[in-house]
Amino acid sequence: MIEIENTKLDGVKIVKPRVFGDERGFFMETFNARDAGDAGLAVSYVQDNHSQSSRGVLRGLHYQYPQWQGKLVRVVGGEVFDVAVDIRKDSETYGRWFGLNLSAENKLQMYVPEGFAHGFAVLSATADVIYKCTTLYEPSQDRCLLWNDPDIGIEWPLQNPIISEKDKKGSKFRDLDL
Repeated sequence: MIEIENTKLDGVKIVKPRVFGDERGFFMETFNARDAGDAGLAVSYVQDNHSQSSRGVLRGLHYQYPQWQGKLVRVVGGEVFDVAVDIRKDSETYGRWFGLNLSAENKLQMYVPEGFAHGFAVLSATADVIYKCTTLYEPSQDRCLLWNDPDIGIEWPLQNPIISEKDKKGSKFRDLDL
């Protein structure tokens, strides 16, 4: 059983799994197709990814086009500030972003639907991020939106993040060709 909370961006959801804990530890169901489908989340995933990063690393803002990729994101070690940016041109929230702290401690997940760019910044010594994808990764469709584009105005909780060369060269929002 999961609880789903809507965000200010249509389609982006906070997923709160039910956690059963006692002196031995805890158990939680991280995905259930019936509950996910009832909540409007994708229920078919074809790829699982695991990313480990050090404190201060910022990854993103990534998306695929034209074969969009939805993601169900969770953190199994450490903490990140996770961000989704709406890049659906016909959306009422086009160009807006939503961010949420995901951690091994709070056990929250974020559903990032197709049509969004996604990224995260690592707030702990290390962070292990696991995410399910609705389509397979296709290198020829890999795209990046500039993480610090002032037209989007994401309020990242990091000063001077560590960024890959690819992410430094991301497209500006006003130059997106979708």
